[in-house]
Amino acid sequence: MPRSSLRLHLPLSLATALALYACTTVPDIGRQSLNFIPNAELNEMGLAKFERMKSRKRISQNSTQRATLNRVAQRLKGHVPIPNAHWEFVLFENNTPNAFALPGGKVGVNTGIFQVARTDAQLAAVVGHELAHVVAGHSGEEMSVGMVSSAVVAGIGLLLGDDDIASVAATTGAGAVAGLGMLRFSRRQELEADKLGALYMARAGYDPRESIKLWQNFAASSSASDRSAEFLSTHPLDSTRITALEAWMPRALSEYRQ
Repeated sequence: MPRSSLRLHLPLSLATALALYACTTVPDIGRQSLNFIPNAELNEMGLAKFERMKSRKRISQNSTQRATLNRVAQRLKGHVPIPNAHWEFVLFENNTPNAFALPGGKVGVNTGIFQVARTDAQLAAVVGHELAHVVAGHSGEEMSVGMVSSAVVAGIGLLLGDDDIASVAATTGAGAVAGLGMLRFSRRQELEADKLGALYMARAGYDPRESIKLWQNFAASSSASDRSAEFLSTHPLDSTRITALEAWMPRALSEYRQ
């Protein structure tokens, strides 16, 4: 085999093998996802990061908001398909309306989320979304896809070499395309988490239509400067999320039990 072909063959073969043999299925969605990072390793990383965050960030002492978060979280977690999960929900003192989830069931919510999540059901949409990231294994999938993408770009670089400007430009272009692809991939994960979160809240007895109202609240509270071009963002525009949830709502409502 020519040296140039061999240089390309090795990283691309690795990427292909991983794509073929490391697929999992996202519950309730049925999508095949690439994830070859062991859960035990992911959970350990998630726990370590969460402990660092708790030591460095201010934990809210607002008893009303903490009680609301715990009430909603306890009601939701019984409807999430992860048996024996070690869920932990922490309210951080931060005015930015945001929340996050880490592997292993660690969920952080900023106090600022109560600016837009004005009912228990709307908060359930937020928490359900974060639980969905854990259930779908989005962190591991993102790491796995990123590694495969890097291997492909490295393979192109090895094939072309670095002897001339054109080769360097081609490799740089491939890296830029891969970067935009990862942003698009991240946006798809966010929309998937929205859908799964709507299912979880419906099963827990929260009206899933409140998830649409949540994003309408986000849209109303956002300034024009907050809305960057969607293709350059890790998150979809509020309008994109609302449209996707409206299309998903018949499925979510089919599981709504008051």
